[in-house]
Amino acid sequence: MLLIGDDWAEDHHDVELQDEAGRKLAAATLPEGVTGIGRLHELIARHGGELDPGKVIVGIETDRGSWVQALGVLSRDVGDTRAGCLNG
Repeated sequence: MLLIGDDWAEDHHDVELQDEAGRKLAAATLPEGVTGIGRLHELIARHGGELDPGKVIVGIETDRGSWVQALGVLSRDVGDTRAGCLNG
């Protein structure tokens, strides 16, 4: 299992990858847009390998935009982390 946290801002994303025990695997500040998404995929490949989308959990502070769409391809569980927005 791979956990991905994304602290979203207008021009960048602070991301952290953790394993199922909560151990930090990687952290990076990535630019908004296709370049940043590509770098996120590189991090995931390096630390998570080929993962079933059911084995990836993503938390991000928004429910819109290209990053949310891209993360939805990686995971069946993309959650909006703003207060009161998480389900389950």
